[in-house]
Amino acid sequence: MSEGGGLRDVMSGWEPWREELADLLKRESVRLGSFTLASGRMSHYYVDGRLATLSARGAVLIGRGMLEALAEFPQVEAVGGLTMGADPIVGSMLALAGEFGRPNLIGFLVRKETKGHGTGRRIEGPIRPGLTVAIVDDVATTGGSSLQAIEEVERAGCRVAVVLAALDRLEGAAASFAARQLPFRPLLTIRDLGIEPLPSSSYQNPLERGYEQ
Repeated sequence: MSEGGGLRDVMSGWEPWREELADLLKRESVRLGSFTLASGRMSHYYVDGRLATLSARGAVLIGRGMLEALAEFPQVEAVGGLTMGADPIVGSMLALAGEFGRPNLIGFLVRKETKGHGTGRRIEGPIRPGLTVAIVDDVATTGGSSLQAIEEVERAGCRVAVVLAALDRLEGAAASFAARQLPFRPLLTIRDLGIEPLPSSSYQNPLERGYEQ
C-alpha cells in the first residue's frame, strides 16, 4: 500500500465513505495557521481527532472503517490503544463489531502512567496473555503514542498484528511501525484532506527520542 493511499486498496468501492470522513475531518478537526506542537515543532496546521471521534457520525465512519480494515487480519481478538486518542474509537468498534462478524471482539485501554491506586494496572479491560490485538489511534504523527501502547501490551503477553489510525499526518509513523515489522493501515492521510505534510527534516523518529510527542 502506498504511503499516500490510506485504505484505497483495502476499501475499494468505499470512495463516498472516504470522502465523507475526509470532509468531516476538514470541517471539524483541522485548523490552519501557525501551531506549536507538543514536541516543540512548528506546524502550519493542527488536527484534533477527538472532535471527529466524539461526534456521532465520525464515530460510525471511523468505527466502520477500522473494522473493515480488520478484515485483512481475522486473527485479531482485541482492539485498544493509548488513552485518550484510542478511547472513543474502541467504543465505536465494539458497538459495531457484530455487523462485521466479530461479536466476541474485546477492547482495552492503555494508561499513560501506571494507576496509582486500586489494582495499579496500566492496561484496563479484559486483556490476557496470548491475545492477538490491533492498536488504534485517532491521529498518527510519529507513531509514539501507539508505540507506547505496543510495548505495554507486548509486556502483558499479547501479540500486535496491526496498527490502525483514522488519519496519518505522514510524519514518520509508517517508518516507526515498519521498523518493528508491523503493518500500518491509516484510513486517510493528511494529503487526502488537501494538506501537505511537514517536511521530513522537521521531525525525528520516536525510537530515537524516547517517544516524545
